[in-house]
Amino acid sequence: MASSMLRLSPAIVAAGLALAGCSGSMPSLSGWTGGDSAPPPQPAAPAGPPPRASIAPDDIVGRWGIASFHRPEDQARTEVAARNGCTQPYVINRGSAGVAMLGHDSPQVQDMVIKASADGHTYIGPGQDPGGADDREVVAFDGRVLVLKWIDPEIAGRYGTMLLVRCPAPGTPHVKKKKKTT
Repeated sequence: MASSMLRLSPAIVAAGLALAGCSGSMPSLSGWTGGDSAPPPQPAAPAGPPPRASIAPDDIVGRWGIASFHRPEDQARTEVAARNGCTQPYVINRGSAGVAMLGHDSPQVQDMVIKASADGHTYIGPGQDPGGADDREVVAFDGRVLVLKWIDPEIAGRYGTMLLVRCPAPGTPHVKKKKKTT
């Protein structure tokens, strides 16, 4: 009889611990001791697939005319200046992590990642976290014109909002548009 009680004792002890954990008087396996405090927050389960960037690296790899503006009313004029910049294009190449392009304040091309935030914004910059100080937010992209805004206000104050216009393939004759007269 004593040996059967010893065999049952682990089950009884486990049941007792489980009941004691429910009352809050003994620590649970998670480390919460109960009492007046709330249990530690549990990590939220992902609600679905990770956010997806609005552009892919292959969408922006190529030759671009580049210019920048500080005031929104200057955007149309800046687009013309960027188009004229195709004589000395700004080149975005494919990189190991996404694209290879210039950052700020450095003449060195660096790998940049195209990343999305949970709120649906797309960013281009070093590192995996979206919206970092060295990132640029994709403000607009229609396949031909790419508008990028620096996240860091100090950098944005120096460089403005970047406007890139896709350049024609090398050797393509430049066709000037005729202005309509009214």
